[in-house]
Amino acid sequence: MSPITQTFAATDTHVKIIGRTHYYNDVLWLALSGGGIEFSFCGTKAEITIKGDAIATTGNNLARIGISVNGKRVIDDQVDQPLKSYTVFESDTAQNVVIRVIKLSEAAMSTVGVQGISVHAADGIKPTSDKIHTIEFIGDSITCGYGVDDEHELHSFSTATEDVTKTYAYLTAEQLEADYSMVSYSGYGIITGYTENDHKLTTHLLPDYYEKVGKSEGKFDNRLLPQDVRWDFRKFVPDLIVINLGTNDDSYTKEDTAKQTEYAEEYVKFLKKVRRNNPHAPILCTLGIMGDRLYPYVEQAVKQFIRETGDSKITALKLGEQLTADGYAADFHPSRATHSKAAKQLTSHIKELMKW
Repeated sequence: MSPITQTFAATDTHVKIIGRTHYYNDVLWLALSGGGIEFSFCGTKAEITIKGDAIATTGNNLARIGISVNGKRVIDDQVDQPLKSYTVFESDTAQNVVIRVIKLSEAAMSTVGVQGISVHAADGIKPTSDKIHTIEFIGDSITCGYGVDDEHELHSFSTATEDVTKTYAYLTAEQLEADYSMVSYSGYGIITGYTENDHKLTTHLLPDYYEKVGKSEGKFDNRLLPQDVRWDFRKFVPDLIVINLGTNDDSYTKEDTAKQTEYAEEYVKFLKKVRRNNPHAPILCTLGIMGDRLYPYVEQAVKQFIRETGDSKITALKLGEQLTADGYAADFHPSRATHSKAAKQLTSHIKELMKW
């Protein structure tokens, strides 16, 4: 059969789905950091059409995407149009190619959709194979890669400088040969979001959105909010769940034992919610990269959870705190060097914990 140009929808028949996504009006929508697709083909050309939400035309906090061919990033762009096509691969001779599309920026600001994939290939496209393991990461700005491409600690937030592929979570998944799903939002916590006035920010609680496809200002196809779509936990069944929440809560709890205890109690409730939706996966609770003051209360929550449920498939790990010598990203967030160190620590710990 001679090669012809064929166009495919981003469905699991044709592509491997990465992370939480939602297929709506013939488009695969991505909200959360790290969501995306991967596929392979043998051919001479590939073009991907990306759909922006209404935020794409406002010029502020645009969704950032990365497209790689055989592991090398060829497109790094902020989606600033309702529809954008990228020629990601072109060759005179047919080649075996793996293409990966990843949403590099976080859910809260904007969403983006994969509308179609056109290839010049005799046999069309097919999903890449599943990796050996699966991990779900639940976290905040650290997991989102806040500011990682802007290593100036006094600079502030921008989706343009977020890149989830440089985070400890993404790197850990790579090192462990694991497929991942990430549920992370900058500024979110267990009992409060990041606050500077000692008042709780209860609009920014990760447990409120854990069972949703995402939470965003952007709407899928400008009609559907990700937080209005319940996530189907059968679509991704993790072998392990890693939680990294408490950095933002610490802005409120500080040294107040009553507040810290409240954090531990609500953490236990969140663990029960995670367990209801993931009956079998071991849970690893981490904290420490941007400060570890609440870590004893993470340990307390783990012990309380075991005591109340009899479920002992849960442990805690204190991550190493970032060092000035390793530099800082925007708003004193972890630098690439810090993420790399954290990934090394976490990977080594998981190998031992899971016997991987």
